[in-house]
Amino acid sequence: MLPEEDRLVFEAGGWGSRVGYGSRPALLVIDVNYNFVGDRPEPILDSVQRWRFSCGERGWAGIAQLAKLVDACREAGVPILYTSMERRPDGLDQGVSSRGKTTRSAEDNDVAGSLGNQIVAEIAPQPKDIVIIKPKPSVFHGTPLLDYLIEMGIDTVIVTGTTTSGCVRAAVVDAVQYNFRAVVPEECVWDRGQLSHKVNLFDMQMKYADVNPTEDVIRYVLSLSRKEPTPSTA
Repeated sequence: MLPEEDRLVFEAGGWGSRVGYGSRPALLVIDVNYNFVGDRPEPILDSVQRWRFSCGERGWAGIAQLAKLVDACREAGVPILYTSMERRPDGLDQGVSSRGKTTRSAEDNDVAGSLGNQIVAEIAPQPKDIVIIKPKPSVFHGTPLLDYLIEMGIDTVIVTGTTTSGCVRAAVVDAVQYNFRAVVPEECVWDRGQLSHKVNLFDMQMKYADVNPTEDVIRYVLSLSRKEPTPSTA
């Protein structure tokens, strides 16, 4: 997809160098709810008939890979933080995003308490995990995420979920702005548009994150000490 001249420009400028893993990671599972993947694996054009924001079978393929990473993080004692989105019926808490590009006023499958906001059962949170309900694309915006990461001494965020071009990218950019290392397991993120998925993976690798194979991320996680994160002290 990359024109030859663009490739040469990025190579000449030294873009895309690796930052590497840190020693204290946390796993972010971004918006893996029924609104964004539907309630079963099926072609995306079928899924969007019932779940307008669904990524369809692309999402379920990602969930299968993500489940392996979640298991590895639990085994290694890596903290797992989940996000989901919900809104007031009038959309006031969503601001301008509730109008225009993705008008939702005629729908209720993303209103607080609906099935659409529930994290899919295949990778559902356990009692020790943290679940954050966010009002905007970035989980860092208007939530206690940063407080949790600081308290646990985290230096690396592994960002997974959906969509690559939306909430995943927003989380990655904000993570880097707060001086966390960002890692994106390639098979654990997805998008409803193939072009936007590929372009944003490329752009994150060039500027913000290390986009690595999921198996590489799993090996890294399992190589870590299984110590529980130590809270900071005053």
